[in-house]
Amino acid sequence: MPDWSPFETGITVTTHTFSTLGVPAPLVAVLAKDGKETPFPIQVDTLPDTLAGRDVLGRGKTGSGKTLAFAIPMVARLGTELAGGKRRAGYPLGLILAPTRELATQIAVALQPLADAYGLRSMTIFGGISQNRQVATLKEGVDIVVATPGRLEDLMKQGFVHLSAVEVTVLDEADHMADLGFLPIVTRILSATPAGGQRMLFSATLDNGVDKLVNKFLQNEVLHSVDEANSHVAAMTHHVFEVDDVDRKNALIKALASGTGRRVLFMRTKHHAKKLAKVLIESGIPSVDLHGNLSQPQRDRNLEAFSSGRVKVLVATDVAARGVHVDDIELVIHVDPPMEHKAYLHRSGRTARAGSEGDVVTICLPTQKKDLAALLRKASITVTPQAVTADSPAVVKLIGEVAAYVKPAPREVQQQGGRGKSTGAIAQRTRSQRDRSGRPAKTSKIGERPGQSANNFRGSRNTQPTRSIRPQGR
Repeated sequence: MPDWSPFETGITVTTHTFSTLGVPAPLVAVLAKDGKETPFPIQVDTLPDTLAGRDVLGRGKTGSGKTLAFAIPMVARLGTELAGGKRRAGYPLGLILAPTRELATQIAVALQPLADAYGLRSMTIFGGISQNRQVATLKEGVDIVVATPGRLEDLMKQGFVHLSAVEVTVLDEADHMADLGFLPIVTRILSATPAGGQRMLFSATLDNGVDKLVNKFLQNEVLHSVDEANSHVAAMTHHVFEVDDVDRKNALIKALASGTGRRVLFMRTKHHAKKLAKVLIESGIPSVDLHGNLSQPQRDRNLEAFSSGRVKVLVATDVAARGVHVDDIELVIHVDPPMEHKAYLHRSGRTARAGSEGDVVTICLPTQKKDLAALLRKASITVTPQAVTADSPAVVKLIGEVAAYVKPAPREVQQQGGRGKSTGAIAQRTRSQRDRSGRPAKTSKIGERPGQSANNFRGSRNTQPTRSIRPQGR
């Protein structure tokens, strides 16, 4: 025990709560009910200014609590001082822009309990599904819209939504918007909101076109930046596992995926993500995939299976690097190292969220060593590579308890199964073994049964040995 106290040395220790930061009592109660009583650093820094109506530029690492940092002041202001009268069809008061459908959906989920405290209606707008239901909801009148830029602009052009009444605008993942080439469309959307409204931009980094948006749309903004040393993401541990060839890489992938906790495996391409999910299923490891080739209902089903815990392995492309906010992801695996360092940081940010710890593994082939070393330097990540096999102690430690083998569903079960009815995972209808021309369907090249989907397996378990993974490419 130290022989001094903060009082003797003149040090003042301040413990913040949402109440002391100025959050209204109804929202404090909602947060407390969800177990959120201690604000994160990005929330401590920004809430006094955002609640006062100031324009704010907030930078914080992924998983640092940015969603509540902008959701709380939006609801607090729209529910009290900016509360309007009767809702007008197609004229929302609050707008949140996000780069992906998954992120928009998860923002809406976090926002809704807060909005309910003041009787505010919110909705999501994104592509990939019919716009009819979105148009119908807009006609009924909503207070807050959470949207991706493309579909929102489509509805604006059709006259179904107007932004002239927006009081508070949020741009989440602002750096990603610029990366994806969203800058022109985001500029057009923000230009349609009133110049005197409050605007908040939140981002993990403040480069690319973010400064253009700040200079054009924010007025007398306050910058709040939470360094990684003060961020909960400091609980993340990075590993680089070097393997000699593709066969050993595939054995390592299967081993790392075999634990009982949630883990996300990142691939560079949609094709390889789908293929790896199938291979893992054939090896007795229930998995779902998430990538741009899936329809929105398929994305929703797969993400729900993963977030609910019915499936513990998600194989994804970078579409999930910013769009998946699931608690207790204990391991992120870069099966394919990303092309640039920001993608590495955002992929890795799926773990060690909200104060939890987590591990990040990058699998490296001999030809990838030089590029990976350069990428990690740019990401300011210091890690000593380890040459491993699937049985190495460092690998076994990360695997933890090995999950029981789950037998893949036989062909007849796949053909008869309904969507989402499996006890151990997801079962989907599979296409007929003959196409419309009457020719037999092609047999997969990786050994799965014809018609096998990445989501087709059942929850029955036995002790059959798993098959080894065949090469699936980089």
